[in-house]
Amino acid sequence: MKKVVITGLGAVTPIGNNVSEYWDSLINGRSGAAEITRFDASKFKTRFACELKNFDPLEYIKKPEIRKYDPFIIYALAAAQQALDMSGAESIANKHDIGVIWGTGNGGFATFEEQVTEYVEGDGTPRFNPYFIPKTIPNMASGIIAIKHGLTGINFTAVSACAAANTAIMDAFNYIRWGKAKMIVTGGSEAGITPATMGGFSAMKALSTNNDNPAGACRPFDAQRDGFVMGEGAGALVLEEYEHAVARGANIIAEVAGAAMTADAYHISATHPEGEGAARAIELALQDANLTAADMGYINCHATSTPVGDLSETNAIAKVFAKHLDKIKISATKSMTGHLLGGAGAIEAIASILAVKNNIIPPTINTSELDEKIPEGLNIVIGKAVEHKVNVAMSNAFGFGGHNAIVIFKKH
Repeated sequence: MKKVVITGLGAVTPIGNNVSEYWDSLINGRSGAAEITRFDASKFKTRFACELKNFDPLEYIKKPEIRKYDPFIIYALAAAQQALDMSGAESIANKHDIGVIWGTGNGGFATFEEQVTEYVEGDGTPRFNPYFIPKTIPNMASGIIAIKHGLTGINFTAVSACAAANTAIMDAFNYIRWGKAKMIVTGGSEAGITPATMGGFSAMKALSTNNDNPAGACRPFDAQRDGFVMGEGAGALVLEEYEHAVARGANIIAEVAGAAMTADAYHISATHPEGEGAARAIELALQDANLTAADMGYINCHATSTPVGDLSETNAIAKVFAKHLDKIKISATKSMTGHLLGGAGAIEAIASILAVKNNIIPPTINTSELDEKIPEGLNIVIGKAVEHKVNVAMSNAFGFGGHNAIVIFKKH
């Protein structure tokens, strides 16, 4: 099979609107959480989130186009533009070999909620926006990215809840190494800071209610953690067949080594308490990459700061890497970005890739007292970034419905 490398990255996150800003915030431990400004959240149990800051869509699309696109599409367009610019792909004449495989959990939920609310609160006359359907269907981010850049290769969207971006990356990796494409823009986006989304997750008791200290609310692995913090944004990666990248003189950032998916088949929202499905996915990803547990240098955990999820994941890690935990650095960057749902895996893949490239481990912030149920021996980076030689990094993602998606990256 073909070797697959990364030649472009793009990020629109609550702690930075491009890859450089995002990485700088990660290694300096900056939180993106603050009171919600998108709507009046004063009556909500959770009144804060990780919103984008100073993001200007007009840097990426023309003003008349804004009304045609849901925010999850706009974020996707911005991140994809950055990644394509970095890769130099725009200059490639043959766009038939370039595809788009995107991930999202909810698609155009903001538009759906807005339009249905207007109808219900109106006089009963249906006055839906003519772009209502194209703005809401989940596949439209991949479709619009392709339309904007003339990419006529493989094109579809992966929907696997919070594992969606990792699923998309894995699919892109597979299609390229199978020889079905030369290059694929992949990643994920989400625009989940809406009344219904916040209210729904709050009703599930999944969100932190630490309204007095939003910046310190997301605290993965901490004994006092009380739920995740909602985030928004997008991450994009340009994956490319190695020989194609070399032939055109592309800058190779890192290599995709392997990937795998499993299902917990356990619960609609909770992960398996012992992490059985996650552990099996990690083992399969290592096999796919032709690597062993001893090769791992860094794990970017899914760790959302929920009481059940963090334990499940750390149990899986302890099981697979039992004899090598002292050599593996672990961190949870959601402590800074919040949880981007279907876009989470994309920005966390970027964090993993940059850890490989720069030999720096971004920290887990806000964690002051490790939960005593966390398995012993985990080398969790807390508070400050550390320098650490990383040849191999793994990005974990898990989604409601029991989806486990693991992607492994390595130095080229």
